[in-house]
Amino acid sequence: MPSFRKPTDVRVESVDVHYLPVQMRMPLKFGPESVTSVTCVRVAVTVVDADGKSATGWGETPLSVTWAWPSATMTYADRYDAMTQFCAEIASAWKSIPVAGHPMEIGHAFLDSSMHQMLDSFNANRGDQSMPHLAALITASAFDIATHDAYGQLHDVDIYDTYNSTYMSDDLATYLTPESGPTPESATGLSFEGQFPSDYLVADAPTSLPVWHLVGGLDPLEQSDLSGSEPDDGYPVTLRQWIAEDGLTCLKVKLRGNDAAWDFDRLVRVGEMSLELGIDALSADFNCTAQEAQYVNDILDQLKQQHPAISDLIIYVEQPFPYDLEKYQIDVHSVSQRKPLFLDESAHDWRFVALGKRLGWTGVALKTCKTQTGALLSLCWAKAHGMPLMVQDLTNPMLAQIPHVRLAAHAGTIMGVESNGMQFYPDASAPEAKVHPGIYRRRDGKLDLSTLSGPGFGYRLDEIERTLPPAE
Repeated sequence: MPSFRKPTDVRVESVDVHYLPVQMRMPLKFGPESVTSVTCVRVAVTVVDADGKSATGWGETPLSVTWAWPSATMTYADRYDAMTQFCAEIASAWKSIPVAGHPMEIGHAFLDSSMHQMLDSFNANRGDQSMPHLAALITASAFDIATHDAYGQLHDVDIYDTYNSTYMSDDLATYLTPESGPTPESATGLSFEGQFPSDYLVADAPTSLPVWHLVGGLDPLEQSDLSGSEPDDGYPVTLRQWIAEDGLTCLKVKLRGNDAAWDFDRLVRVGEMSLELGIDALSADFNCTAQEAQYVNDILDQLKQQHPAISDLIIYVEQPFPYDLEKYQIDVHSVSQRKPLFLDESAHDWRFVALGKRLGWTGVALKTCKTQTGALLSLCWAKAHGMPLMVQDLTNPMLAQIPHVRLAAHAGTIMGVESNGMQFYPDASAPEAKVHPGIYRRRDGKLDLSTLSGPGFGYRLDEIERTLPPAE
């Protein structure tokens, strides 16, 4: 039995896992692959304190196979089956985590040791079909998020009010190591001693956030781009329609990363529409497919020379290069001298953020699908070292949307949050939208978080009328 250090400590008692399939209304392109459906894993975790009091919390994550596990040799089905198999192994392991404490302490104990051992064992005989670290994080994230929610439920407190010394036994120095300079004179002098996540979170989190729209590689921009196969379901189809309908002001442009002419033309087309319709900000997402810095530099330089007004709209560039940062240690200082350069897929945890900073990356795009615990630790390390933040979407529907937008509100991002579930499967979140309309529909270019309230993540789950499939 794990030992309890504080009266507020909990341990994991039980776990249930549900799988919710969701069909997309339009295909979404990830690098070389396109997807038309996704399955979300929804997890219930029950925790118990030293007195035997228990509570159940919930977490959910889309199993975004093509994003987390790109492959030219494995089928989608084989990768999906591997991820669900790993989910089952995590469910068993999560019930046996030998730690009692705050969810940050429980989650870190699993992520920093158990998961690495499990993944090594899982991949032992898989050869070139080994599951990547990022895919493993996605499968773990719903369990971690649910544990955070359960802790808030048990103590009847907003989970963001617990990331401090009142509830946590271990300070950030237990988890994080500051960057050290190559010489004693260049050392940062930073220390995480006596600090907690609350020291790096927005004290008065906003209830309204600017929202970013994803311009996918297959998305039609104008009526002239339509093929006739698009859905006729009452929702916008073209980018121009979306901008008008939702009052958008921020656009994230998906690029190919291996076709410079296409990428440049796409940025120009979206940029010209943005200038016409009053868009405030663009980001360029090369989707991990560029192989060298010069590819990105050439596009950015050409855009600045030929279309300076469009270039000025781009406020950051997202993850152009392969996400295995340890294997592909590309010096990216030349890119970040042109535009802020944000880690996304590569930012598995704070150690990868530290490596990225040394290579020239300047910012971090956080995602709850890499676990709430890991996202908060990366947030703290990045902020301590002067790296700006964004919170990026994984096309989160249903419950997955709520921890996602709450992280953005508390992180203090450079501009709001990306949210595109309403583009690709708006009806999937209909039960949740009845309770929280403002976070499942974008109005005047913003999301409204004001309906989120109560313990944990503020789901108000007892008001959401959703029937779950049987637990597996």
